[in-house]
Amino acid sequence: MTVLYLFGSAAPPVLGIGAVIEDAQRGGFDVCLGLTPTAARWLEPQVAELERLTGHPVRSEYKTPGTADVWPKADAVLFAPATFNSINSWALGITGSFVVGVCAEGIGKGIPMVTMPCVNAAYAQHRALARSVAELRGMGVSVLYGEDGFQPNQPGESREFPWRLALDEVERAAGARR
Repeated sequence: MTVLYLFGSAAPPVLGIGAVIEDAQRGGFDVCLGLTPTAARWLEPQVAELERLTGHPVRSEYKTPGTADVWPKADAVLFAPATFNSINSWALGITGSFVVGVCAEGIGKGIPMVTMPCVNAAYAQHRALARSVAELRGMGVSVLYGEDGFQPNQPGESREFPWRLALDEVERAAGARR
């Protein structure tokens, strides 16, 4: 089975991550769920169910040095939803959060990486986002943003998050590695 690290930031689509896990599992993935600290707080009431669903602990913090890893090695990573902060931190190599650190290191390990930002139109106007998207793409990350991915909505509005597009891309990326 292909091991997928599914990472999520604190954006509204993360609240429905259980259905995404089930969809990925139907696609043949063994899913390990990692969250930014704020996303972990949002999903705290669901953690036991998410751990039962995946068969792995939900992680949001680095392990202690010398401690055995509780997850199998990743064959692919999908970071979605990825917030403005997470995308910019990842592109700059600022690894204060567990999921961003794993993604930054994963580039160097050659793990197929897919991300879909979830930002509103106000954040999308900030020049740092365009630079970060270009930087990640330049490092080989498949960034599903713009016409071929997530398109920003106005602040306070919601739009359906294109999860199927993200899962299709990670299936393609993981399959290309084999």
